[in-house]
Amino acid sequence: MPDFVKVAIESGVGRLTLHRPDKRNALKRQFIEEIQQGIAQLASEPALRVFLLQSEGSVFCAGMDLAEMQQRAESEQGQEEWQRDSQVFADTLKSLFQLPVPTIAVVQGPVLAGGMGLVLACDMILASDQAFFMLPEPARGITASMVTPFLIHRVGSGAASYMLLSGERVSAHEARNFGLCHDVVALDDLDDRCRRMVEAILTGSPSALAITKQHISDCAPTDVLADLEKSIHVSAQARETDDAREGLAAFLEKRKPGWQPE
Repeated sequence: MPDFVKVAIESGVGRLTLHRPDKRNALKRQFIEEIQQGIAQLASEPALRVFLLQSEGSVFCAGMDLAEMQQRAESEQGQEEWQRDSQVFADTLKSLFQLPVPTIAVVQGPVLAGGMGLVLACDMILASDQAFFMLPEPARGITASMVTPFLIHRVGSGAASYMLLSGERVSAHEARNFGLCHDVVALDDLDDRCRRMVEAILTGSPSALAITKQHISDCAPTDVLADLEKSIHVSAQARETDDAREGLAAFLEKRKPGWQPE
């Protein structure tokens, strides 16, 4: 049985739940592989009409597991491992983005770093007013390369530049102004809002919705999947820098990295 993912389907609604709340749903390689397997499992269900991505705990996803990243940095095969990690994550995002049914990220709490890739690969994002979105990678000496194509696809380069370069926290309400979130409600109302959105989607025909999803992708100004392939190499390259090693070490040692002002 998978350790970090729960998968269920009922009345055409598939649910993939991130289940590592004790680590704030931080993504290690095994976790990401299980997410990809869960997506494939639901995609194979003929009855699937809507896909929900959700998580347990107060944090939706804290991004990559930095302890595992530090192990990669100390490995003799570090560059090869970085490349493999980036490829596994890209394949998972691609499989989520290409699902032929409407997909909804149901975000109850903070979403950081790589967690934003999962959220942005979905068609729609519902968030509670307890959620915020943040890309702190530069403060760790790395980049949010795998998130970048999806972020630009969803909100454009202006808002994307602000989030990618400043590293500042963006509240759910601010994210809605960007077009990143499609609705923001009180945490206690999140499940009901999701239910109503699912009911609305289910009034559409499966073929019409699938054709519409493909047409949206075809009409988009960016080729997300082509850009994602480029991002694999950018992400792996950034993790091999001296800044990346210093940033990860500083985070784990709970100190500022050397490049930050005192």
